[in-house]
Amino acid sequence: MRQWRLVFCVYSALLLLAGCQSLAGDLPTSNIADRIDPRVALHPSTPPVSTPLPSGTPQEWLPAGFVSFCLREPSQCAASPGQPEIVQIDDSLWAKLQYTNQSINLAVTPKSDNEHYGRGEYWAIVTDGFGDCEDYALTKRKQLIDAGVPQRALRIAIVNTPHGDRHAVLTVATDKGDYVLDNLRTEILPWAKTGYAWVTRQSANGTWDWVALTP
Repeated sequence: MRQWRLVFCVYSALLLLAGCQSLAGDLPTSNIADRIDPRVALHPSTPPVSTPLPSGTPQEWLPAGFVSFCLREPSQCAASPGQPEIVQIDDSLWAKLQYTNQSINLAVTPKSDNEHYGRGEYWAIVTDGFGDCEDYALTKRKQLIDAGVPQRALRIAIVNTPHGDRHAVLTVATDKGDYVLDNLRTEILPWAKTGYAWVTRQSANGTWDWVALTP
């Protein structure tokens, strides 16, 4: 336990030093529900070809911000064991994913945790219209869970961008492969087309577990 805590603290410190990428720009600061544009254009009309993300290997440490989030929002970290790990994608779900990704990207104004909460790392579902990359991902995840998408198929992932910056996205595991909902893009891409280096992701078991995607 002492060793686990040491690893946890070291990883927490690394996260404090890591950047979280966000779209630039100023958006109005009204209530988030009022800022979703119902005319959001959806593209493309059918999912591009994808493949499943690697299953990864179990890891002992957890992202510090995720642990804090789960303690505050336990229902978001305890999926039913009977839920499917992948979801069957059809035109209806694809449109729902696109709308969620684009509408939340438009509705949330980028703001770092230091500016927003006065702390280095704080994962949260957006309620006031501001957030960083983890907050975008968690808000999209909650909206899709509320819309009936299985929680176990919606997994937060941590990546490195081509510029070497730490970033978080929401991945959706489907019968046609894994797709990425990203606050840096309006278009949903297959995971292998993002240009990201994949570091770690929530486990498919729907609990607090994470898996390492790189050695």
